[in-house]
Amino acid sequence: PGLREAWREHLMRLWDDRGVALPEDADRDALIYAPEDAQYYGAIGAIEFGLTESDDTGACRGADDLRRALEVGRGTARRKNGGRALVASDEEAQSIRALFAPPPFVVPRFEAGDTVRGFVGVDGGSTSTKAVVITEDGAVVAKAYRLSHGNPIQDAMEMFERLRVQIEGQGATLDVLGVGTTGYAKDLLKGVLRADVALVETVAHAESARAVYDSADVIVDVGGQDIKLIVLRDGQVRDFKLNTQCSAGNGYFLQATAESYGVPVERYADVAFTAREMPVFGYGCAVFLQSDVVNFQRLGWRPEEILAGLAAVLPKNIWLYVARVPNLARLGSRFVLQGGTQNNLAAVKAQADFIRARFAGSGVEPDIRVHPHCGECGAIGAALEARRQHQRGRATTFVGLDAVRRITFTTTRSEATRCYFCTNRCLRTFIDVSYGGPGECQAPPASKVPLEPGSRRLIVATCEKGAVEDLDRMRAIKADQDTVKRACPDLVDFAAHEVWKTRHTGSVADAVPPRAWTRATAVRIGLMRNRRRLVVGIPRVLNMYWYAPLFRAYLESLGVAAGHIVFSDFTTEESYRAGATRGSIDPCYPSKVVIAHVHDLLYRSGRQQPVDCIFLPMFDYLRSPLVNLISPNGCPTATCTPESVRAAFTKEEDLFAARNVRFVSPLVDLSRRAALAGQMFEAWTPILGLSRAENERAIDSAYAAQDEFEAVVRARARDALHALERDGRLGVVVLGRAYHHDPGVNHGILERLQKLGYTIFSQNTLPMDDDLLRRVFADDLAEGRIGHPLDVSDVWKNTISASSC
Repeated sequence: PGLREAWREHLMRLWDDRGVALPEDADRDALIYAPEDAQYYGAIGAIEFGLTESDDTGACRGADDLRRALEVGRGTARRKNGGRALVASDEEAQSIRALFAPPPFVVPRFEAGDTVRGFVGVDGGSTSTKAVVITEDGAVVAKAYRLSHGNPIQDAMEMFERLRVQIEGQGATLDVLGVGTTGYAKDLLKGVLRADVALVETVAHAESARAVYDSADVIVDVGGQDIKLIVLRDGQVRDFKLNTQCSAGNGYFLQATAESYGVPVERYADVAFTAREMPVFGYGCAVFLQSDVVNFQRLGWRPEEILAGLAAVLPKNIWLYVARVPNLARLGSRFVLQGGTQNNLAAVKAQADFIRARFAGSGVEPDIRVHPHCGECGAIGAALEARRQHQRGRATTFVGLDAVRRITFTTTRSEATRCYFCTNRCLRTFIDVSYGGPGECQAPPASKVPLEPGSRRLIVATCEKGAVEDLDRMRAIKADQDTVKRACPDLVDFAAHEVWKTRHTGSVADAVPPRAWTRATAVRIGLMRNRRRLVVGIPRVLNMYWYAPLFRAYLESLGVAAGHIVFSDFTTEESYRAGATRGSIDPCYPSKVVIAHVHDLLYRSGRQQPVDCIFLPMFDYLRSPLVNLISPNGCPTATCTPESVRAAFTKEEDLFAARNVRFVSPLVDLSRRAALAGQMFEAWTPILGLSRAENERAIDSAYAAQDEFEAVVRARARDALHALERDGRLGVVVLGRAYHHDPGVNHGILERLQKLGYTIFSQNTLPMDDDLLRRVFADDLAEGRIGHPLDVSDVWKNTISASSC
């Protein structure tokens, strides 16, 4: 019912957005039919079609043939799509259990009156919550697991109860010396529990593995919805890969498929090990895997065979889809498998086979281990970090076991919680927690959400300023942030705002002829006089994040008023949702958002006057400082995006024509001045009434403005580099394209790094001064490997991308 209502609401909004004419006096709800038995319409349709056929067309021969197909399969089709199963016999299955099955966990025996001093780790995951108690020597003495019920606080409270039962149920007392949290809910739980540390998941899992296997090379953590691959060297994390956006073949997908066959996930391996052959699935997207499941069922594969095949595809998703590391041997030979999915021995067997196959012929036998507490590894890592803090002399801030048991809380997210400390005006979530005793914090007197006596308020916000209500506290936070920003500038953010400014270009336009002797001259005079009134909209997207000064100067120098060159807003989730319904561009998000920006220019309310044209060129060739570059092409997806956008706004009706807006999207070559001059002349003459001479002068102004902008940005970057060198600090260089300067495309990651004390650069913003470049590449120049600091022939033999540097 909820999905039907969602479709009804969406369709009505779509009708309004598209201006669909509905029948007069029609009940809008009655125009959308959602029958209760719609899932059977395919079968009902087959019956209805059969009723129209003649009686001698065919006759039902019963279910015997169908039963035979299910039991025996479809011979050739099965053999073509199948192979050997995970195990060849029951004896092999038993050997797998003996080799990899984690030992059953048994709670140690305690005597009445004993005090168990330990550390609690809580892993608030997306699909499950785990918790452990470890002693001062690191031994796990209690652990608990449950599928998440949608509320991390309630889940954590139940975890503490389960831990207490295991210890205090024997008459002992649990003395908590420290608490650590990890998982997606780590920060929330840290605030509620007053935990001592909130640990990043990758670090928590690495800590847990190292505690058991101090010489591990690779940790393979497979959870319900994600995969974490952690590469170690000498006990330290060297690299990691994460897959959090797609649950292709992960634990939850395996569990859901098994349960659809009536097989509890705990019995997955038992059932899969009964198969003696299995279908071969392609690795990758879960949607395609589900489609393959249906297809293999149609071919007669049995449930146990399909489950075995899905387990076999898991290592392909790990190593070929997520990590993209086919050569496992170069990572090391000691592998630790952990995460809740590793409790499934069918998945473990498949991973072991895959890893061993990659070592075939190398003379090295990989050492593959399953963590004895594979489902609780994150929680163990968090508890170990809490122990480390205790050993350093830090007293715990944990609220106490009895306080956890008494926790009550209310959650508020409404207009009353909206933050007004900046123009974003984000909605916040207020979580008021009571521990059944005197409160430690009070809401400010001006709070729109009263705080009950004895309660403590946690604020879930998108930035630090929103985490408080008091104006003075916010000002203190902002002052601290400003101090960090001054010491650690973000050159990407500087360029992202500097790029849209006018360079105060002087006019190079021809004088308007005093009279018209021909019709063509009369038309041109009219276009020239209209230049001051013309409003040009430019989407704030793609390579405009670097080349906007060039195009802005071109238009201004020809007489278009600076105030009449308007840009769409910076990318936000709200603007994307508002404008992205017109079409689809896959798989590139920077290109997807272009539709929303064009929508913004066409429809944004509050603009003083509508735009007359939207300028969105197709960047074929870019400028590049690299030497021995075959061709400085831009990204082909980004290049062709304007044509996809044009189609999105014209396929149902021409929305540009409906609003009397021209869509100008010439193919441009910025690397060759003559080519750009011809392309711009052809694109703008019908709008501006250009002469060849003034077009040439405007091109000169455009390149001059672009050079000035780049010089300003790179001079600022050079100063920042000198400050880093002087102070012995580190900076971060973002390897990306110009449109990653868009704060809505880089998702605020760069701002977070800046707040941690790093100066931020990008490829485009790095200084190109010859003295710096020769200093950096001095060895290569001296040895003759390159003839110029920006010669890339020793790195890229066939470079055709302007962004390869």
